[in-house]
Amino acid sequence: MRPSQQRASPFMTEDRPTAVVLGGSLAGLLTARALVAGGARVTVVERDALPDGPVPRKGLPQARHVHQLWSGGARALEELLPGAIGRLRAAGVSRVPMTTDMVALSPYGWYRRWAESAFMLPASRDLLDWVVRQLVLADGRISLERGEAAGLTGTGGAVTGVRVRAHDSAERTLTADLVVDATGRGSRAAGWLTGLGLPAVERRQVDSGLVYASRLYRAPAAARAGFPVVNIEPDPRGSGTGRGGVLMPVEDGKWIVTLFGGRGDEPPACAAGFERYARDGLRHPLIGELLGGGAEPLGEVAVTRTTANRRHFFERMPVWPENFLVVGDAVCALNPVYGHGMAVAARSALAVRDVVRRRGLGSRGLARQAQRAVGRTVRAAWDLAVGADVFYPGATEKGPTLRDRVLAAYVGRLLRTAAGNGRVARRVTDVTALERGAEVLLAPSVVVAAVAGPLRPALAAPPLTREERRSAGL
Repeated sequence: MRPSQQRASPFMTEDRPTAVVLGGSLAGLLTARALVAGGARVTVVERDALPDGPVPRKGLPQARHVHQLWSGGARALEELLPGAIGRLRAAGVSRVPMTTDMVALSPYGWYRRWAESAFMLPASRDLLDWVVRQLVLADGRISLERGEAAGLTGTGGAVTGVRVRAHDSAERTLTADLVVDATGRGSRAAGWLTGLGLPAVERRQVDSGLVYASRLYRAPAAARAGFPVVNIEPDPRGSGTGRGGVLMPVEDGKWIVTLFGGRGDEPPACAAGFERYARDGLRHPLIGELLGGGAEPLGEVAVTRTTANRRHFFERMPVWPENFLVVGDAVCALNPVYGHGMAVAARSALAVRDVVRRRGLGSRGLARQAQRAVGRTVRAAWDLAVGADVFYPGATEKGPTLRDRVLAAYVGRLLRTAAGNGRVARRVTDVTALERGAEVLLAPSVVVAAVAGPLRPALAAPPLTREERRSAGL
């Protein structure tokens, strides 16, 4: 463990606000950075030993799958950690202009490769976490402790600290001006709050049943730089069960290929079945053809079944304790297929920083205002994910709501129009990339365009250039 990870806890040692962040993954580390920018000293409490390099960590099994940082999240990351994007680019992460360098099959046909409006940074999760970890833990105001949260201290009116059980010592209490839960899908925040006498939090889960499988490949030599992202989108409202796939060029001339399917129609975990599914099981065989064009497998197939969208509406609580905040997947865990989790984490951390700077850590009402700010940052990504997944059979107990159906009908019109209208395509891309809020899709000009439909017919074949086909062995 590096020296920056061994510093003693600063609690009760200096006359300045203190915070404890529970969880040392991306959301926790970025929130720690946000809090020191607001004048605090922060201790991050992490259950697992964090690796000293861009390698897999125990508590992040999904790291072997496709990850990308949408531009809305990338801009937030750079504002929180100046130089982070430069480090990622120096490590080989490409900047993919959207939709210029994406070959995507929508439910309504192949998208054209329109002029850039947003971008994405595709990379392995191990590299992204390593870059963030280096930059955050280099800050002398942030320390890292190994341990696991056992519960909050305080009352329903105000949290005063957290009980932590270390691996090599007995349970102890860390007092703080703010306790932040960034422990992910396994968060116990809802139970902790009811244990303090607060009402149960409103919760919604939408589980598409999608299972996704990924495998890492070495790209053909001629396709190791500048090859586009390939995306075969599912259509949960069609006759299939949501089969789809993504081929994502990442650092070091590699491709991560992720395939997914619904209940009873999932991608195989064996190598031969994986490539057969890519070639014969999707709505188009392009990904399978690319794998057969000279891509070299670099590992086994990794399978993940945890894809449910789950949101706790903490911001709607009638009362909220002072000095407690919930962020990241502990608030809103999204289906990883849509790739929004990291961008939401970065944007949420930025929102927390702004509230802390404006109000001051420890001020009355800060925690509630920060929680509401976090709720606003997850709204667009939640609506995008749930708007698709709610239509899978068995996704919810009661089926799609009226709001779900109305939104889906309008989004369907937008996607159909985007296949043949560059202006609408850019608006949809901006919202998907979390560059702009969903309200831009309700602008009168966009509504009129959606009603009128596409200006040009959808493409009948993948829009790969002749050089791209040649480089990939097609």
